[in-house]
Amino acid sequence: MAAGAERMSRRIGWNSHNRPMAKRPQVIAFDVIETLFSLEPVRQRLIAAGQPGHVLDVWFPALLRDAFALTATGGYRPFADIAAGTLRSATGNALDGEAVRTVLAGFGELDPHPDVEPAIRLAREAGTRVVTLTNGPALNTGTLLQRAGVADDVEQVLSVDDVQQWKPAPEIYRHAAYSADVPPERVALVAAHAWDTHGAGQAGLTTGWVTRQDGRFPEFFRSPDVVGSDLVGVVRGLLDLPAE
Repeated sequence: MAAGAERMSRRIGWNSHNRPMAKRPQVIAFDVIETLFSLEPVRQRLIAAGQPGHVLDVWFPALLRDAFALTATGGYRPFADIAAGTLRSATGNALDGEAVRTVLAGFGELDPHPDVEPAIRLAREAGTRVVTLTNGPALNTGTLLQRAGVADDVEQVLSVDDVQQWKPAPEIYRHAAYSADVPPERVALVAAHAWDTHGAGQAGLTTGWVTRQDGRFPEFFRSPDVVGSDLVGVVRGLLDLPAE
């Protein structure tokens, strides 16, 4: 691990919510899109479809926004449905059905970030179980893990489809703990999205935030237990937490 990543890793004993120090997790649940896998292949498909690359930066946040709104109001639609609808909106309905399907197919060809394999290997060598927890479909995630060569190290591929509520609803994080048969506080959610670690922390999980997307964690969210500039640093920080 780079020295910068080592320095970046840190543990937080108490925060403004006055919560006790987190414990070393028995299970690490990795978020998938943008945490483990880059969206750049999807951007390239947008460009090939005649759209400017920055459409991705409008479309993907809109996808999450609308999914969050559905969950907050008691509704649910799977990833593909919301992705297709928000893509049409983000492009001003410039893409026909075939073009939309072609762009969405890019989610099955995402490339892993270079720190994914060493971070998962570090967790497994330390005896920590690994699962994934995604807002996307489990089948697609399984394909991505196979392509990245880490599928054998991931014991469960968990999706919001299982409970039909998108993260950051608390039920999906508790589903991860229930599926792993461990208390929520012994599961750590690792994500590149501050809203995701906030949701997991509010649901009782330990949290690790990788600063892949943003350089600063929003002060209005529940602070993560571990912060790192790459996934190896985050996993190392989680493993350094006290066992009891």
